[in-house]
Amino acid sequence: MCKLFIEADARLWQTRLKSLRLNGFSTSVRLENFYWQVLEEIARRDGMSLPQLLAKLHEELTFAHGEVENFASFLRVCCGRYLALQLEGEVPRDLSAPIAGLDADAILAREARRAARRAPLHPAV
Repeated sequence: MCKLFIEADARLWQTRLKSLRLNGFSTSVRLENFYWQVLEEIARRDGMSLPQLLAKLHEELTFAHGEVENFASFLRVCCGRYLALQLEGEVPRDLSAPIAGLDADAILAREARRAARRAPLHPAV
């Protein structure tokens, strides 16, 4: 089992630091190359550059939840959710289908129903 992960291209887990402007301030985000690749795919789907996508995500996250404590962690979770939603068939694998064109409310509702049907990952002690 481990060989599948260990023998993968080592460049995938190497980190890259990208500088960008968020809310008018210069900042940097460090992520593994794998995550940068997924974020670039998401950005392309909606006709955005990577900095535009990151700025939009940061702006909407700040509006919805206030201060952003760990933007890099949020971006990693975004990538995982994007890939998981593709596996569930909620996000088309056809990269010409923009994310912005999807019915987010319906997807979130179906996701909540699926989660409610699953057994808890860690039973209460």
